Amino acid sequence: MASLQDIGVSATINLLSALAFLVAFALLRLQPINDRVYFPKWYLKGIRGSPRRSGHVHNVVNLDFNMYIRFLNWMPAALKMPEPELIEHAGLDSAVFVRIYLLGLKIFVPVTLLAFAVLVPVNWTGDTLEHAKGLTYSDIDKLSISNIPPASKRFWAHIVMFYVFSFWTYYILYKEYKLIANMRLRFLASQKRRPDQFTVLLRNVPLDPDESISDHIEHFFCVNHPDRYLTHQLVYNANYLAKLVEKKKGLQNWLVYYENKYERNPTQRPTTKTGFCGLWGSKVDAIDYYTAEVEKLSAEENEEREKVLSDPNAIIPAAFVSFKTRWAAAVCAQTQQSSNPTIWLTEWAPEPRDIFWDNLAIPYVKLAIRKLIMAVCLFFLTFCFMVPIAFVQSLANIEGIEKVFPFLKPIIEKKVIKSVIQGFLPGIALKIFLILLPRILMTMSQIEGFTSLSALDRRSAEKYHMFILVNVFFGSVITGTAFQQLQKFLNEPSTEFTKTVGDSIPMKATFFITYIMVDGWAGIAAEILRLVPLIVFHLKNTFLVKTDQDRDQAMDPGCLDFPVSEPRIQLYILLGFVYSVVTPILLPFIIVFFAFSYLIYRHQIINVYNQKYESGAAFWPHVHRRVIIGLIISQLLLMGLFSMREAEKSSLFLVALPILTIWVHKFCKGRFESAFVKFPLQDAMVKDTLEKATEPNLDLKAYLKDAYVHPVFKSSTIEQPILIDDEESNPLVPTKRNSHRSSKLPSEENSETDA
Repeated sequence: MASLQDIGVSATINLLSALAFLVAFALLRLQPINDRVYFPKWYLKGIRGSPRRSGHVHNVVNLDFNMYIRFLNWMPAALKMPEPELIEHAGLDSAVFVRIYLLGLKIFVPVTLLAFAVLVPVNWTGDTLEHAKGLTYSDIDKLSISNIPPASKRFWAHIVMFYVFSFWTYYILYKEYKLIANMRLRFLASQKRRPDQFTVLLRNVPLDPDESISDHIEHFFCVNHPDRYLTHQLVYNANYLAKLVEKKKGLQNWLVYYENKYERNPTQRPTTKTGFCGLWGSKVDAIDYYTAEVEKLSAEENEEREKVLSDPNAIIPAAFVSFKTRWAAAVCAQTQQSSNPTIWLTEWAPEPRDIFWDNLAIPYVKLAIRKLIMAVCLFFLTFCFMVPIAFVQSLANIEGIEKVFPFLKPIIEKKVIKSVIQGFLPGIALKIFLILLPRILMTMSQIEGFTSLSALDRRSAEKYHMFILVNVFFGSVITGTAFQQLQKFLNEPSTEFTKTVGDSIPMKATFFITYIMVDGWAGIAAEILRLVPLIVFHLKNTFLVKTDQDRDQAMDPGCLDFPVSEPRIQLYILLGFVYSVVTPILLPFIIVFFAFSYLIYRHQIINVYNQKYESGAAFWPHVHRRVIIGLIISQLLLMGLFSMREAEKSSLFLVALPILTIWVHKFCKGRFESAFVKFPLQDAMVKDTLEKATEPNLDLKAYLKDAYVHPVFKSSTIEQPILIDDEESNPLVPTKRNSHRSSKLPSEENSETDA
């Protein structure tokens, strides 16, 4: 068990690490040679130009010493940009993401002040631990609820304060949900014309023996959406073609590189080896070799393209259907198209850059099976992952190290070494072990078949949140192996499981404090340093940059890592709820994390990150729900803790809190969630009317022509695979079907008449 001294050592290490990262960043960002690493967003917007020119020292190293005096001016600059300007500059997704950290500050700053004013004195004066014989405890335990004697009336202070904390959280969540919903509606209403405003994604088109998929789609929408339907774009299974195109781009870059090299030195033709990465194989003329390879791949690419366009089996029973107005698209996206709810399924189309094209080729009927398989895999991954985590954690403490490496005992027992191990090593060991997990979870989400990058991020965040909840929180609180914990959860009554966890919570406060400092302090400071992108950028420019395209890719600014960052925030919110009345000394560490992260990420979205998509803060309902889950878990665990402290009568007064929390969630969901899943027809009509008045001659079909064409078909030399009738005067299209109507009843009536 870590003592107050161990926590002090850990805090010193992490504060010094964070400070070192910040100082290094402040100095590196001033150097012109690093300008593209720390300000790539401004380069992408065309506002900033590269200050570096070969042969000029002052364009590589900053020699203006006045700027070094003001090296911390990035902090006020990060807070200076007002929120409306931030939304215009970085998008609503980025602006709302940093508001999650602001939400944490709004909740826990008042909670911390009240907890320190009321609960810390109550806990400190309990004097239970000092009079207990043979009990090992630390100074931190004297500030926790563990210092209150069993069945004491002092528990009423904790119950009253937890009610206050819960009601304050309800108020903040309601206000924030309302604010974000209004921000989203204003953002969508103020947006410029975008293809996704007029387009829906159509899935599970029923096959017709008399018509092709394209004709069938056009016929259906001309009949059921007369005067509104505009055009549609078929979805092709072009995944293999996309791989060929990507491979060809790489070969073309090599060809351009060797051609440029030959132009600089015409006396010697460049050579390369035909093996892997040019490391082995026969030596050949590089230009001739890559020219032949590009021509060979071009022929294969053209053959594959013709195969995709001519093969009916390459057409997926799905399409992007566009309408003449936003109002018509909103009606189609938000209504059921057929009496059979499993066919002609429509939803809002993602914006073109948000589409995950690989998954559009997955047949709709397979999605349910894929999701079921991934749910089973996630269940076993979550619980089986506890085994290696428990092993690593067992080695990250005094007893575990002495057991495995007994010869280190004399060194480990030294006071300073012992403090470092107990106060720093457990947190860093857990963080290192979780590095590969997000990539695994993202792959599982891709297998599930989500068709947009934003949906993949939200789904991966949901998986990661559950994993952290089970492994990091419950896995750290409950002792034993994964299957012992699972057996305990399944076999014990829910009240006994809650008591077991509740009784373990006070003892784990020091571990979570060290974890917050490692992950939330030093980890966030490392984010702004961008050490890996910095090294990769300079390595590429020195050794690997061959073309202008490579140079642009070397400046990859990245984007918000929502699937990792948001679940991490939820873990700290959960810890704040749980320990607000159990061990309030943990709360200041959480506040430092939220304040520090808010500053860091605001700077990053202003100067660095370039979002891959814009969903209009569609993730906020998920954020709200997970905060509610954390609050309910803390309420249930506090009930279990009071039961273990022989205060069952007092714990009965907490029964109403989970019920009230669920009601608050239902109320907020019913009041605001529709703004995140539906688009008001009134707003759509306003935008359509305004656009018609200001741009009466707009050719919308030409605007939408290439918007939802697969990227591999967008080359100017490629015939666009838009297989639709361009005649707009006729609301219906010629059809090979026996009946010209979509409904079943008129067809039956015609059959009876013919008979």
